[in-house]
Amino acid sequence: MGAIAGILLDSSVLLASDDDSNGNASLRPGAGYLLRRLHYSKIHTGIAYGLGLSAHKVELLESMARQYSFDCFILNATTVENTMNEIVQAWGDNGRSFLHVISNKNIDLFLNIQNRGWMIVILNVDSDIARDNSSMLYIDKLEELPLTICRLNRKVRASSNDIVTVGYVMKPSREEDFAKRGAFPLYPTQNGLIFMPLTFELTMSSQLQEVDIVLHKATDEIVSVEMSNSSEFINKVTYTRGMQELARFIEHQPNFCVIDPLNNIYPVLDRLKIQQILLGLETLKREGRCEVRPPNFLKVDNFNEPNLVQRLSEAKLSLPCIVKPQVACGVADAHSMAIVFGVENFEGLNVPLPAVVQEYVDHSSSLFKFYVLGEKVFYAVKKSTPNADILAKLSERNGPKPLHFDSLKSLPTGAENPHFGDGDFHKVNDQRLDVGLVTDAASWLRRMLNLTIFGFDVVIQERTGDHVIVDVNYLPSFKEVPDNDAIPAFWEAIKRKFELTETKQTTIASS
Repeated sequence: MGAIAGILLDSSVLLASDDDSNGNASLRPGAGYLLRRLHYSKIHTGIAYGLGLSAHKVELLESMARQYSFDCFILNATTVENTMNEIVQAWGDNGRSFLHVISNKNIDLFLNIQNRGWMIVILNVDSDIARDNSSMLYIDKLEELPLTICRLNRKVRASSNDIVTVGYVMKPSREEDFAKRGAFPLYPTQNGLIFMPLTFELTMSSQLQEVDIVLHKATDEIVSVEMSNSSEFINKVTYTRGMQELARFIEHQPNFCVIDPLNNIYPVLDRLKIQQILLGLETLKREGRCEVRPPNFLKVDNFNEPNLVQRLSEAKLSLPCIVKPQVACGVADAHSMAIVFGVENFEGLNVPLPAVVQEYVDHSSSLFKFYVLGEKVFYAVKKSTPNADILAKLSERNGPKPLHFDSLKSLPTGAENPHFGDGDFHKVNDQRLDVGLVTDAASWLRRMLNLTIFGFDVVIQERTGDHVIVDVNYLPSFKEVPDNDAIPAFWEAIKRKFELTETKQTTIASS
């Protein structure tokens, strides 16, 4: 049996039994979830319906097929043979396997399909009906179908050790961003990965039995973060119930491959901890080379503390400064920041405490976003906030007052950079960037953080040429990197992590 390469969804598993309150056809619960995932699965998918279906239901099914780029087929007792030939012609038949997903109310018609070598998956909409046909597969919810596909594909491993199943969990919008770029196929990639969405609608343990690797964006599942009173680190992170279940599984399976262990991502949640780690970049200093470093910084627990000016001076901080919450992600106000231009701006400053006051680096409105995917490093150039003198003019127009902003939504902007126009933006900045220096810093960070996939932002100080790392984040979207480069590197980083984990376990077992 080959990997599942085609899925035919019968109308009975997609449509709700009754129309909605307005008399319109509607989808069964879970159908939207399934259609979205199959859309990006790299598996041929079709929707089948009979001639007796009402016009408004046919219209809904065909609109779903158009929306998700699926095929549509008319299937009934007199057309089975012709329809099957049509599907084989459209999808090909090179020893690959196909699924037909039907409801238990509509079985008899499709036994002929099973006789042609197709596998039948039955949505058991009535739990009282016995599952007495061992040649068929049964699911209780449509959300179980990706899990079923992965179970079947794992059987391919009986003849090949190259298939590795990656279970992934992240918020829907982020999953969509990755999936639409082809990053999460249910059909094996060229290096043998199958991606299975983990859903909190099903028990986590049943899903994790089918995967070899867990890829997570745990920061999407944070409910709250408690800061420690010490300057060391975050005291407590509370996750959603589903993520807590996943965390318990990981805790009790220490040899299980995770990208990445929760303990490894905790420093990325804490801007103070990251700043302290980045101080170690001092070891990369070389004679005759510009420096890669963190910005000067200071932790503040109270903006009204009487010796704040002295503490800023001792930390080598001059105004203006950028003020950020110490919690870097996972909570609502983690990206509420401000640029302050005078000490008086700290009074009543609307930035969550504790906070990190950070050196504002004049960087010609240019930001370099670096992405580390395993051992490969990519970067992109983006426009950023202007130099301090331009920002000061914006502040003066308002009072002067501090400039508040949300770094995920919009940054303070000013006049166009006088040094170059839009057409020369990337060219001029690439000339200033020491790629080798930052690549060395990326390798150093990978070792220090022990992360597989992460990103960091670099600005180049105008006066000194210092390359300043101003932010580090876990599992970024790396959307600025072309898909043809980023996605194979993404897959290779995951596969390499799995191989290293396997090697380590083998070494321990044989020692």
